[in-house]
Parts: sequence; C-alpha cells; structure tokens
Amino acid sequence: MDIFIYLHINIYNLKMEFKKLEIKPEGSWVNRTILSQHGKKTIIYILLGAIVGFVLFFVTQEKQLTEIAAGDIIKSVAMGGFFGFFITNSPCARNKC
Repeated sequence: MDIFIYLHINIYNLKMEFKKLEIKPEGSWVNRTILSQHGKKTIIYILLGAIVGFVLFFVTQEKQLTEIAAGDIIKSVAMGGFFGFFITNSPCARNKC
C-alpha cells in the first residue's frame, strides 16, 4: 500500500515535496502480543504464580486434598496467577517507575 505524506513546503518558491511511504503488514494480533517474547514470559509467570498459589494454599490449610472445596483452590490459584501477571506487567518491571 502506498501512502504519500506531506514532507516540506518551501514558502519562497511555493514548491511542495512529497515522500513515498512503504507500509508493511504487521501480522495478526496473536503474533504481535501473545507469541512475542514478552507475551511468552507473561504466560510462564502466570502459570508459575498459579502453581505457587496452589502449593501455598495446600501447605497452609493442613487438610486432606479431598476435604478442600474447589472454590478455595480456584481463589488461591487465581491470586497466584494475578501476582505472576503483575510481576511481568507492572510499570517497575518495564523500567518505567
């Protein structure tokens, strides 16, 4: 796709110059976000946070696995996943503190 961009106007000669701009396709949203290096790192940290959340819940409850309600496990896994997401996407993680 060719787009012409206004580049310069010379007032004394009343001459305009244009530059041809080449635009390349960016690819799909999945390739730009999820499959990027940062996207892969975020997914790994979310999974690690979810695993740590489950392990901490299991260790601190001192109950048999059959006695624990699924809702309690989901809350702990979700909280751990959120911490994993926050670690990779917080402003300080991107050096913007």
